Amino acid sequence: MPLARSRDYLSIGEVLDSVRADFPDVTISKIRFLEAEGLISPERTASGYRKFYDKDVARLRYILALQRDHFLPLRVIKDRLRDADSNGGVWPDPLVEATTPAPAAKTRAGTKSGISQGENGSVGALTSLQISRDELKKAANLSEPELKGLEDYGIVATPDSGNYDENDLVVAKAARRFFDFGVEPRHLRMYRQFAEREAAFFEQIVAPGARRRDPTAQAQAAKSVQELAALSRQLKEAALRSSLREIV
Repeated sequence: MPLARSRDYLSIGEVLDSVRADFPDVTISKIRFLEAEGLISPERTASGYRKFYDKDVARLRYILALQRDHFLPLRVIKDRLRDADSNGGVWPDPLVEATTPAPAAKTRAGTKSGISQGENGSVGALTSLQISRDELKKAANLSEPELKGLEDYGIVATPDSGNYDENDLVVAKAARRFFDFGVEPRHLRMYRQFAEREAAFFEQIVAPGARRRDPTAQAQAAKSVQELAALSRQLKEAALRSSLREIV
């Protein structure tokens, strides 16, 4: 990890630069949010600036990998961090370490893709980032009419809380790239429709286990959703590559 020549730690901006290649959607706001939630605790200079040492960056990378690869809610990640801290701060490989399956999240667009994790039907959150409307537009380089168009066609859900999450940011950035090709928000509606149909399909598959009050059965249902999502990505990518042979 490159460090400034005059010091052995990184600023928050330098940390962002160092992890962005592997986690392109991370922002300074998200790093600050993780600190506010107690997942990372960088030291401070006398002037109040954050000081990230190697161990802090490694911890941040571990958290980001668990969110990206396993969609783990913060409460589960905190448990993982406590386990790692008890082992001297050695971070397991997130790609093989996920012993606690991630709960499937219900989408805010109103689909029934969530898996109940309790008697009240609550589910774990898919993401933890919370940003304002202006921050979302700035991060995704969207104009107000463009974001409004995405909301009108259900591609980005208008949040009740007024804040958008990490999934909204991913969608908004992808939409920005589509717009650069002359695509309009109405053309992107098919992706929301595909996702809703696929979520309903997965729900039918895992419903027997998801509806049981047995925690083991619910955990297995959540793990099955992750496996189904991975299989779906593989199938869709292969089918798309085959179809593109007809074009180019």
